[in-house]
Amino acid sequence: MNRYENPRIPSEARVRYLDGDYQVETPGTFVRCAVTGTAIPLDELKYWSVERQEAYVDANASMKRHLELS
Repeated sequence: MNRYENPRIPSEARVRYLDGDYQVETPGTFVRCAVTGTAIPLDELKYWSVERQEAYVDANASMKRHLELS
């Protein structure tokens, strides 16, 4: 753990989404789903859009966003 991380205080991370990976730009414990607003712990983050630079809580949220913007 580095000096900026405190596991007791949840904080929103700033993340750059890449193909098959992501890069934490500002340390934190979670990101927010772009569709539902749900906090997603970084260790559970599985769905995101590189093009939109958004995170999604699950596949349904990802599909909902895709259909909204199509």
